[in-house]
Amino acid sequence: MSWQTESSKELLTISQVREIAGVSARTLRYYEELDLLPGVRRRAGGRRVYGPDEIERLRFIGRLKTLGLSLAEIKQLNAVYQIQGSTQAMLSHLEKLLDDQLAVVDGRISELVALRDDIQKYGDHVVSRLHDTRGDIRGDTQDDTQRDTQDGQPRHPQPVETGISQTAGQLKERGKDA
Repeated sequence: MSWQTESSKELLTISQVREIAGVSARTLRYYEELDLLPGVRRRAGGRRVYGPDEIERLRFIGRLKTLGLSLAEIKQLNAVYQIQGSTQAMLSHLEKLLDDQLAVVDGRISELVALRDDIQKYGDHVVSRLHDTRGDIRGDTQDDTQRDTQDGQPRHPQPVETGISQTAGQLKERGKDA
């Protein structure tokens, strides 16, 4: 006969829980410290052991974090459940938190759509400018810099002032000196 009772066979060590839940031992201890994992049992030697309830709670915490809830909000849910002892009260509070989170996500989506539109418009502007510049350099549109000189030799386009005082070659040479 085994010294372990049926219930102690279901208990898992911190390393086993780490593997199952995909969180570090430090995270498990932190959750316990925050009272997100109340009732973690300890063996005679002081080692933590976790049962099916803690595994389910860890999955629940992970899911809520994925949905964007903070640990403080998750702790509030625990407090509502512990104070009122009701899954119904906790679920009502969770519904409000999720509605608030949905509003935040919708706001971020709107901001990202606006950012995407701005990027697209500016990209179109850059492409337009790029085509204008390429047309000038290829000679598609002639200006004073591209007309023949008095000696019959074609003139090369004048460099555009960019405000950059050193060329890449000058920077490379400077790097060798350093």
